[in-house]
Amino acid sequence: MSSTGQFTTRPEVTFAIAGVDALLLQFDQQLDPCMPGFLANIRQTILREHGDVVQEVVPSYASLLVYYEPRLVRTYDLQQLLEVVVNDTPWLCSVWSVDTEAPGKLVEVPVWYFPEGHNTAPVNDMAAICKHTGLSQEKVIAEHSGIDYQVYALGFAPGFAYLGRVAECLEMPRLAKPRQHVPAGSVGIAEQQTAVYPQASPGGWNILGLSPFQWFNPNSKPMTPVQVGDRIRFNAISEAEYKQLLQAQGGQS
Repeated sequence: MSSTGQFTTRPEVTFAIAGVDALLLQFDQQLDPCMPGFLANIRQTILREHGDVVQEVVPSYASLLVYYEPRLVRTYDLQQLLEVVVNDTPWLCSVWSVDTEAPGKLVEVPVWYFPEGHNTAPVNDMAAICKHTGLSQEKVIAEHSGIDYQVYALGFAPGFAYLGRVAECLEMPRLAKPRQHVPAGSVGIAEQQTAVYPQASPGGWNILGLSPFQWFNPNSKPMTPVQVGDRIRFNAISEAEYKQLLQAQGGQS
């Protein structure tokens, strides 16, 4: 993994059988700024060119799980097809956040960042974040909302998008004891990543705000509005704006 934010070299791919109807493509980099777009491009090409035998492609941090119809293609033959796709996909290491040709879309997400010690917030770690980082509340907000994040993976809960990476000055260890209840919309930081809880759930991330953005809707297609390779930009809003946006979509504060 690149801890300095510098782009790394093109990763090698290895294949592993993942059941009777799945192949796992594994790459040798983790949390690399070039990886999400690389995987997104491979996934799109596989579905476009081999959708007759491939049913779905599920991306993660540095892997793709390819589900296929074993009655239509042999595992060995599919691997050969996928190797061609991987080898033909460019390893784009431009500055993706300002590159108009970068894969994925930009999604802007409003966030009400908590003041330190705000008593009406159900979960508020802003004071702890400020103490750990040595930053003021204003600086924490500026650092968190001042960069665009990539969607590295989807998991943990429906619509939960792992975003990275946060500025080094904002890195926070996970809570030693996870909470039993973190409200839906809570914006958190854990180590090098940030995320928004799409539903109320247990969790051990440090919470610094709330967002009215809807990350999962079972009645929509797709059910999640972001995919691996997309980019997220957080925009600071007031508490009143948060409540207004939440009410407009039928939620509760």
